[in-house]
Amino acid sequence: MINHSNENTLLDDANSYDVNKQLMGTISSDFVKVADQLKEASYQIRKRGFSEYPVFVASRRDVPVGQLLIGATELENQWNYKASFLDEFIQRELIGEDSIDLWKENYKKPDEYCCLFVVHGDFAGFVYIPYPED
Repeated sequence: MINHSNENTLLDDANSYDVNKQLMGTISSDFVKVADQLKEASYQIRKRGFSEYPVFVASRRDVPVGQLLIGATELENQWNYKASFLDEFIQRELIGEDSIDLWKENYKKPDEYCCLFVVHGDFAGFVYIPYPED
């Protein structure tokens, strides 16, 4: 599902047609390098009661959302990954009040999928990528 903050609406498709194949390939190839750490961070965010809706911000440039978890090149990755959660997106008005229920409804199981908020060029949106199976 993609949140277009200028429209304050959500598209129902979790991985919207706005995410082109090249970008998805780039994200996916980088994601496999950090997937274990993100999965553990997701578990800890939920276990410690911070949020039932962890979100990881993936970008190549600095964005003012989340706390840095994995910097670019730390694990041979090219992207920065920051830990965040639904409440921060609501507070920053990246998800509008009218969209919260729909966003939660479309949120995928955090033990199986990583919720990434990808910022790349003029694209900014939510992408769900399944964690690799052990």
